[in-house]
Parts: sequence; C-alpha cells; structure tokens
Amino acid sequence: MRLRLFPTSRKRRVTVVATLAAYALLMTFGGCADFFILHPSTDPLRIAGTTRQEVPVPDASTVEVWTSRSVGAATREPEAFVLEFVGNASRAEFMAAELADEWGHRPVEVWAVNYPGYGGSRGRAKLASIPPAALAAYDALAARAGGKPIFVAGQSLGTASALHVAANRPVAGAVLWSPPPLRDMILKRFGWWNLWLLAGPIALQVPPELDSLRNARKVNAPAVFVATGRDTVVPLAYQTKVSKAYAGETRYIRLPGAEHNAVIEGELVAQYQDALDWLWDKAKAPSPTAAASR
Repeated sequence: MRLRLFPTSRKRRVTVVATLAAYALLMTFGGCADFFILHPSTDPLRIAGTTRQEVPVPDASTVEVWTSRSVGAATREPEAFVLEFVGNASRAEFMAAELADEWGHRPVEVWAVNYPGYGGSRGRAKLASIPPAALAAYDALAARAGGKPIFVAGQSLGTASALHVAANRPVAGAVLWSPPPLRDMILKRFGWWNLWLLAGPIALQVPPELDSLRNARKVNAPAVFVATGRDTVVPLAYQTKVSKAYAGETRYIRLPGAEHNAVIEGELVAQYQDALDWLWDKAKAPSPTAAASR
C-alpha cells in the first residue's frame, strides 16, 4: 500500500500547494515577527522636565532620545548616566522623567530611547533595527559621559536591548524588569497550538543580537532584576531563565502578585532604593551625600 503525500483531488492539491508556498514565503522573507511583537506609537508627546535630541545610526537614519535629570543633578553636573530602553507599550518621553524620579538624590542624567518607528524616531519599526540603534545611543551617551559610569535599564522588550548593549559595551550595572527570552518564549509558550508552523518562523526572525539568554551569560556587571510574579505577558518562569543565565552579581526585587506593568509601592519602595544604592556603590561613583556636602 502506497502512502499518498498529497490529496488526490485537484482542489485539495491546490490548497496544500498554496499553503506550503505561503509558508515558504513566510520562512524566506519574514516580517511576521515585527508584526506580532512590535506595536509602535508615533503620536507626539511632551513631558515636562525632558529634552529631546537625535542620535545618528550607522544606516544613516536617526533615533530619538529623551533626557531628564534626577533631583540630585538638578543644580550640578551628573556623576553617572542611565540608558533606558522602554517596553513595547511605553515611550521614552515618559520613561526619561520616571527614571529620573526613581534615581532621586543620586546625581544622574537619564537617556531614554525611542526605537526606530516609535515616537519621533525615523524608519520602520523592525526588530532588526533595534540592536544598531541601541548601540548608537550608547556610543553617543559614552561620548557625553566622558568616562563616568553608565547604567543600562530596560522593561520587558527593552531588557533585550539593554542586555545586548551590556554584552558589547562597558556598563556599570543594569536594572532589568520582567525580562523575556524572546526566542525561547515564542517557541515554548506559543508553538504547541500551531505545531510550531507559525511560532517557528517568528522565533527565527528575532535577531540573534536580541537573544537575552546568550547576552546574559556575557555580562559581568551587577544587575537588579525586578520579577513580576503573576505576569501573563512574560510569565515568571521565563523571566527566571534570564536572571539565572546572568553572569554578574544580582539583586532581586520580587513582586509576587504583580502583573506585567507593575508599579513598586509600599515597603518594596525602600527595597528598590536599597538596590539602586547597591548598584551605585558597585559602580564606585562618588557618594551622593558626600558630593552634596562639598
């Protein structure tokens, strides 16, 4: 008895061939990962206390960076810098001001990046455009910092950019909220229901530069991980894979009942601030208290 690999009716054969052709095109030309993962917004925003600048990227485009200073750097030059990569549902305009507030008395200047296709950054929103934009933002900041410590920070998708930078540039430390191992999570969490026919191509289109598991193994700088325990976007098990792969010394802020877009409140605020103090001390930056007394 012979096995029939294709249906015998012409109509069914055409359907199968068309499906296989579509799948081959999907595998060859991609683009579906950008569609499913990235959801850019471009409406103009302006947040008090932030300043806009543009950073050139090697492909001749530019990326938009919003800067803001902490209270500790309001009347003097910053002693360290924070390079923030936002999550998919956020924007640099908001995060620049928010992080400046979080770092408080520590004299820092925050640089928050809008990915290409987000906010006022030029180009299309593509995963492949994020790694070079992230490194370009770091290089511009390093020129501004003049050897002062640079911390990287990120939330969700932004942690992949932060880890890419930390694996390829010197950083003083990292603050990573709900980090997803993108390829691993796409395959293992979403592959089973489509027999990996959709999840496979999407995972393959995630640039290797955004492989957080690989990058985490290369980073020796200290890091603070914020874990959201009831996260339905990046489940805790996937966050833990990244934090366990991380080669540097770590501190954890655990939010056991928190969803993806968590806000640190109550007693955990002091714990988070202690963790930032730990990063600050590890970077051997001048003590904010001592600097203020000069």
